[in-house]
Amino acid sequence: MNFIKTKLDGVVIVEPRAFSDNRGWFMETYNKAVFDKNGLLYDFIQDNHSYSMAKGTVRALHLQNAPYAQAKLVRCVRGAIFDVAVNLRKDSPTYKQWVGVELSAENRKQLMIPRGFAHGFVTLTDNTEVCYKVDNPYNKDSEIGIIYNDPDIGIDWGVDDPILSDKDRVATILKDCVITW
Repeated sequence: MNFIKTKLDGVVIVEPRAFSDNRGWFMETYNKAVFDKNGLLYDFIQDNHSYSMAKGTVRALHLQNAPYAQAKLVRCVRGAIFDVAVNLRKDSPTYKQWVGVELSAENRKQLMIPRGFAHGFVTLTDNTEVCYKVDNPYNKDSEIGIIYNDPDIGIDWGVDDPILSDKDRVATILKDCVITW
C-alpha cells in the first residue's frame, strides 16, 4: 500500500496495490499491521455501505461529538465520488480547511479521515456505492450535520442543484454548531 499525506494533518490517501491476472484482480484494502507501521493507529469496529442512485447526490457534512467521534476509512466500490474531509479541530492551523479527492471503483483509492473532521461526498456517477470503516459506533444524540454549502467552509462540490436527504437539506451552518472533541 502507498500512503500519501494531504495538506491536512492525519488525512491520508491510501492506494492499495492490486494484483491482476487473467481472472481479474485482488487487493488488500486494510491491514492493521501495515496501517500501524505507517502511523495510522485505528481499531475499526464497524463497516458501513451506502448506495446512491443518481449522479449529483451530496451526502454531507457529517460528524459525531466526543466521546462518539469517528475516524473513517472510505472507499468507493462502484462508480465514483468526490470525497471531502473538513478539519474542525479549532486548535489546528488548518481549521476549517478541507481536502477533496476522487475515489472510484476504477482508481481504488481510499481516504483515511481521523477524528476531528467532518466528512461528506458527492456522487460523480449514477449507481454509486461507498464503503467505509469506522472506529466508533453511530450515536444519534452526538450526530452533527453541517450544511453542504456552508460559506465559511467553501467546498466546491461541482454541482449546482445537488440531490440531498431531508436531514442534509436542513443541516445547520458551522458557526451555529457546538462541536466537542
